[in-house]
Amino acid sequence: MLNEEKIKLMTSIGLFEKREGRRIFPVNRFFRSDYIGRYLLKSFLGYTLCWMLGTALVVVYKAEDLLSAFDFSKIRGLAGWYGIGYAVGLGGYLLITCVVYWRRYEYASRGMKVYMAKLKRLEKRYEMQGRTGHGGKRL
Repeated sequence: MLNEEKIKLMTSIGLFEKREGRRIFPVNRFFRSDYIGRYLLKSFLGYTLCWMLGTALVVVYKAEDLLSAFDFSKIRGLAGWYGIGYAVGLGGYLLITCVVYWRRYEYASRGMKVYMAKLKRLEKRYEMQGRTGHGGKRL
């Protein structure tokens, strides 16, 4: 005889895995600091690479202007402002990355708690069925 409550619970667990599994299960393998640090490193490398490519494009586009006004003090001042712009942009980008992945980790942690609670409820149903031997109903 089928236990309707167990079937509903297993269906609920299956739907939860299908809907939320991709976002929740990979996060479970990491500590919070490792998870966030991983994406901070990726963001740092990606931002730096894009900044360098953008710089190369600007230098190639403005090469004639830069070479015609070849004043070392002017170029040094421009490089200083450029470095400050990079640092401010990088700081803002890393802050946004940290907030986004912190929230994703928290969401996954809450989801994992819900998932584990459902599994424990299902396990209790199986234990109750095993004790009584008749699908949870006493004769």
